[in-house]
Amino acid sequence: MNEEKPLRVLTIDGGGMRGIYSAAFLHELSSLFAKKIGCKSLDVGKGFDLIVGTSTGAIVGCALAAGEPLPKVVDLYRKNGPKIFPERVPSSTTKVLSQMPRRAGINRRGATALKAALTAVLGTKTFKEIETLRGIALSIPAVEMSQQRAWVFKTSHCGGTRDDDTTLVDACMATSAAPIFRSLAAIDADGDLGGYRVFADGGLWANNPVLVGLLDAIKMDSTRPIEIFALGSYPKPDGERIAKADLDRGYVDWQFGAKAASLSIAAQEFAFDNMARMFAEEFTKLGRSINVIRFPKGDLRPDIVPYLELDNSSDQAMTALIDQARADVNLAKSACDDNANATGQIIKSLFESMPCRGGDANNV
Repeated sequence: MNEEKPLRVLTIDGGGMRGIYSAAFLHELSSLFAKKIGCKSLDVGKGFDLIVGTSTGAIVGCALAAGEPLPKVVDLYRKNGPKIFPERVPSSTTKVLSQMPRRAGINRRGATALKAALTAVLGTKTFKEIETLRGIALSIPAVEMSQQRAWVFKTSHCGGTRDDDTTLVDACMATSAAPIFRSLAAIDADGDLGGYRVFADGGLWANNPVLVGLLDAIKMDSTRPIEIFALGSYPKPDGERIAKADLDRGYVDWQFGAKAASLSIAAQEFAFDNMARMFAEEFTKLGRSINVIRFPKGDLRPDIVPYLELDNSSDQAMTALIDQARADVNLAKSACDDNANATGQIIKSLFESMPCRGGDANNV
């Protein structure tokens, strides 16, 4: 039996303002284990060898990698959400048309607010600094627009140094640049020749970045067992029953492409989870132990559904998502306290191995 310490990976899904759920969940769960260990708070980022986040998941993930406290991340959403999304994308065609002439300006204001909020938390830290000072690898999916290809901002854990000087703020701006909802993001090229690259949201191809985490972990280490902990952001329930008379949909029915993008993201999230589990099973059969674990969460309460749109930055939405995170933490902790629950025991081992912030086991 392989008793090596596993290579631990955290993947965090995209979801706009629902990132507050991911941050609150990790804060509440880590706080319970911190009390048990006897310290004020845990350094959650140091619990992982690799952190992979898409869009809003990258914001939470980069903050963890940088060692920032999770309440600070929750405050980022609470205090800056209305500025980042100053006007929501309308659901009705009439309102879409009326907002159309102003949408570029709305997105511009939102991008300015987001960059300021990110800078206040992440400063000017670069990928190289995170890897050197914190010993944590990072992977952040995006889309590079000049060739419209998948792009992953990375530390040098897979051998490359291309993104060493990229700031966490720039990578977060790039991975969260959701078409229609946000402006595209431009990042100046390094070197003497100048130039820049333009990026769009990584959620267009990896809103659930679990496969990115799996592949990077395999490349990082060829022998150690791998544990991948996947955290979602409570997506809105998808699916619809379509009448045969409603098959011939046009521009209006697809909300000028907005519904098609949502459909694509929902489909790939489901597919990536299942592919990751199947890959893990096959590698394990071949002697390389890989576990892919979704943090437990309960059934979606009906009253929270109206608050799950990615650009809903209302105080009611933030409160509902934090309440849901607390409820799901109770479910996860129950699994951890059950010695017969294999998933719970793996999660328990993860959090019990995390260092206290500042390295003081008695810093209450």
